Amino acid sequence: MQQLPLDGVKVVDLTSVLAGPYCSYQLMLFGAEVVKVELPGSGDLARRLGPDDELNRDRLGASFLAQNAGKKSVELDLKSPAGRVAFEAMVTGADVLLENFRAGVLARLGYDRDRLRELNPRLIYCAISGFGQSGPMSGAPAYDQIIQGLSGMMSVTGTPDTVPMRVGFPVCDTVGGLMAAMAICASLAGRHRTGRGSFLDLSMLEASISAMGWTVSNYLVSGVEPEPMGDQNATAAPSGTFETADGPLNIAANQQTQFETLCRLIGRPGLVADPRFAVPEARKLHRKALNAELNDALRARTAREWEELLSGHGVPAARVLTVPQALALDQVRHRGFLTDLSFPDGSDRRLTVTGNGVLVDDEPLRPPAAPPLLGAHNEEYAHE
Repeated sequence: MQQLPLDGVKVVDLTSVLAGPYCSYQLMLFGAEVVKVELPGSGDLARRLGPDDELNRDRLGASFLAQNAGKKSVELDLKSPAGRVAFEAMVTGADVLLENFRAGVLARLGYDRDRLRELNPRLIYCAISGFGQSGPMSGAPAYDQIIQGLSGMMSVTGTPDTVPMRVGFPVCDTVGGLMAAMAICASLAGRHRTGRGSFLDLSMLEASISAMGWTVSNYLVSGVEPEPMGDQNATAAPSGTFETADGPLNIAANQQTQFETLCRLIGRPGLVADPRFAVPEARKLHRKALNAELNDALRARTAREWEELLSGHGVPAARVLTVPQALALDQVRHRGFLTDLSFPDGSDRRLTVTGNGVLVDDEPLRPPAAPPLLGAHNEEYAHE
């Protein structure tokens, strides 16, 4: 049986919907035991979120199924005496406590940092919130859409005519979850040296701004305010989406040698000597004219033909795929990224979930079991 880095680590997970569950899903894939604490009778809101009304009614919404395989589910009411006794026993034996309530909610239930430290001095307590546990916005509600807008992300997504636009998936939730998982793993490593737990206060707003990389640093370092560029990459040219005989093609010929190879392969070697395109900075200044020249040549072949030709000669290029097309890629299948599981309710319905793109000792990380039915593990913790 595969030995995983977080084998033996116990996580008590109070989170719901996406950022927190995505974090604990990563921990589970790396081997942690994740016990999902849910509100009796209703559970995680994600159990009722998804495009299939029948699954939503059964509290097995697609949003829940996507992030909760391999976890356990326990129903606890933290406002009831019995629920508090069980919760405190779980915390005492846990390595990690994860929550994504609004700032201060868990403390008002009687479990502030000091109380949790009393229960378990080795506990790593991670609180994910929209804005962090302190500051003038700490009490404000936040969803991914709100963070996308406040972070500046929407101001650079789209074209000058369509901005602001939302990124097409909940990227701030995902980034927040990933950052939390990384912080927890770092704290586990630190605890190995010190023997002490820690409190992790994660702001989704700050994590999202951090993840924007050059968009932010170009402003901080050089005072250049970012602008929406649509399907073009502001850092280089030609770098963006181009037209072919049958659909869009991404090309990122960011290096001089790649640009020269591109021009040769598309039958336009003269572009290299054109003073408008001869050097990288000139190409960025004359991006529109360069793109017109490239599109005219690229329409001669299909996107797949160009992908194979250009990539084969070291020029980064690939088709722009739909989600179903991406999931069907031979590369994705080859690495075992997708896992087929039995459906939680025992039906013969198919359930396929994703990994996280990491191989450990050449093996993909896979959930060992289907997402749990609400309260499926109540008896296991009833004695606590």
